[in-house]
Amino acid sequence: MEKLKGPAARCTTATCGWRALLLPQLNRQSLYVYGSEMAVEQECRRQLQSGVFVIHPFSLMRSYYIMCMMAITFLNLIGIPMEIAFLDGKSGLAWEGFNVFSDTLFLIDVALNFRMGIITEDSEEAILDIKRIRVSYLRTWFIPDVIAAFPIGYILLFADLHYSNDDNPSKTNKMMRILMFVRILSLIRLARVSRLVRFFNEVEKVSNANLEVVRLFFRILSLFMMIFLLCHWNGCIQYFVPMLEEFPTDCWVRKENLMNATVSVKYSWGVFRALSQMIALSYGSMDAPTNYVEMWIVMVSMVSGCLMYTVLVANATTMIANTDPAAKEYKSKMSRLEHYMTFMKLPPELQLRITNYYQARYGGKWFQEKDVMETVSSALKEQILMVMCSRLLRKVPIFQTRDENFINAVLFKLEYEVFLEGDAIVRQNVPGDRMFFIDHGQVLMEADSYERELCDGDFFGETCVLTKGKHLATVKALTDSQCFSLSWDDLHEVLEGFPDVKKDLETMVELDTEGRLA
Repeated sequence: MEKLKGPAARCTTATCGWRALLLPQLNRQSLYVYGSEMAVEQECRRQLQSGVFVIHPFSLMRSYYIMCMMAITFLNLIGIPMEIAFLDGKSGLAWEGFNVFSDTLFLIDVALNFRMGIITEDSEEAILDIKRIRVSYLRTWFIPDVIAAFPIGYILLFADLHYSNDDNPSKTNKMMRILMFVRILSLIRLARVSRLVRFFNEVEKVSNANLEVVRLFFRILSLFMMIFLLCHWNGCIQYFVPMLEEFPTDCWVRKENLMNATVSVKYSWGVFRALSQMIALSYGSMDAPTNYVEMWIVMVSMVSGCLMYTVLVANATTMIANTDPAAKEYKSKMSRLEHYMTFMKLPPELQLRITNYYQARYGGKWFQEKDVMETVSSALKEQILMVMCSRLLRKVPIFQTRDENFINAVLFKLEYEVFLEGDAIVRQNVPGDRMFFIDHGQVLMEADSYERELCDGDFFGETCVLTKGKHLATVKALTDSQCFSLSWDDLHEVLEGFPDVKKDLETMVELDTEGRLA
């Protein structure tokens, strides 16, 4: 079957027009949910056959739409407090146009959410039924979205147009009070911060990058954006409250001579005071609050600063705790091992060798080969073992001319072992039941009449794996050595399925009378 290359393999903008933008695209999240490219293609067909206008949660249009809404939302969350606090109704036509555009976009977003497919954590396919989408949206985000999309921008635009054409002073004063009330009312648009959080979560789902890396990146980005917004809002409030009181003589704005300063200077001082209070420094807030309003502002700033610090520390701790779990598991195992060795009063030299063994065996990362191999398919397991051990088996005379299927069966029986420098791997005249293949390292084979060094790719103990006889030499590790071993029991279990090979090996054992092997 033809593979998908875009939103759908057989539906492109040339063949399906704009509908191709509504279909699911290939990314890690869609492959994780559906399992394969073929399943994603079947999901495209299912949506096309439904014949209704629904935006799939993994579609290209949804991806770009979320990123666009994230940018617009963030600009609103920055601009709205600055407009209310510092611009004093003189925001200009460009900002009013942006307000109207944002309100229009958020109203459209409310409508589009009734046609936006839903994917849940435990579902195997997206919800594309209009009725289910409507019920889900009405029960979750509809009310917050409607509040955040309230068209304040239109009200301000019409009021400004009416005010600019009116010469009656009484009406002008009345309109000014109404405009001030409307501008304060426009603070409800800050409820769009909930959309920002939701959009961040959705960006993680539709990302085509490594999922864990993306989640970590967006977690850090969202954390710092929220901290920035908190400081930004607090700085705007610092100036906004004295402005509502028409700048009393004892307020900080008059003390700093900021009445006729530029917006950037006012904003800088406001943020400076906010940060000073949030992190409990005396800079910017040397004087005690002059009235109960300032007192409440300072208290709220200090509490929000404590919450910000708590959230920052909690998130940083969580991220650190979730970073490199294998290394943390290794440290935990080593800690328990040290307690055990201390309790058993093992000699310091033996404790050091045990610690060195764990370091050589796991390299600071805890894992179990058996657990890893059990989680992959038999085909992948065979490929892994072929890469790691096939070359070692092919160097042994008894395996050189054997069938590929027999070699693969033997590979599944190999066990990974690590020996430290100075370890006696096998001893002369001691019965043995396994042979060893050296992956990395050097060993010394010592017999009564000879010594021989072995290194990467060499082997020893093949007589024992065939006969369960005595080792004819002592083998010691000259360096930390990584080996694979094959036992007599495992080999004979494999030979039961290959009678011809079993017969050849039995004949070879009967003819081998030279005793040259370890």
